[in-house]
Amino acid sequence: MFAIIETGGKQYLVSAGDRIKVEKLDKKEGAKIKFDQVLMVGDGKNITVGQPLVKGASVEGKVLAQKKGPKITILKYEPKKRYQKKQGHRQPYSEVEIVDIKS
Repeated sequence: MFAIIETGGKQYLVSAGDRIKVEKLDKKEGAKIKFDQVLMVGDGKNITVGQPLVKGASVEGKVLAQKKGPKITILKYEPKKRYQKKQGHRQPYSEVEIVDIKS
């Protein structure tokens, strides 16, 4: 069984047992989370597409970790102006394991 969920402005194709990285969630490690925005649910034979969401469908997950992504270096430079600016950024994310899909 699989589902397409939306969280953090992005869509993810998930099935039970998958581990996904999503935008940071306000949950502690080990907490359960329920995704209500399910766009599509399928089991191989039957596929249900929402208009825009599937009514009564939900995906349950468990937060495994709160981490930061790799460091990205931002460099701003303007020629002939003596302007240089270097900045770094690490995007926070949550690692979630999908436990169950209910349609």
